[in-house]
Amino acid sequence: MAAREKQNVTISVRLETVRKARILAAQRSTSISGLLEQQIELLVAQEEEWARGQRSAEALMDQGFHLGGVISATRDEWHER
Repeated sequence: MAAREKQNVTISVRLETVRKARILAAQRSTSISGLLEQQIELLVAQEEEWARGQRSAEALMDQGFHLGGVISATRDEWHER
């Protein structure tokens, strides 16, 4: 689907919510459909941003960090009995 193509979506919403949405849409000079489109796009963008951050954090964790410490004993010395 191209960036400008749109698809109709049918949802069920309580009548009171629709009434309030009409008022809100009018205050913002848009339609209920426009309000929903904006909110869905915002939600998707936030999710994509979170996923990018998650991948970045995982990459840093995989890479690891050198915190300046030095291991001065061998494995055998640590596990001496």
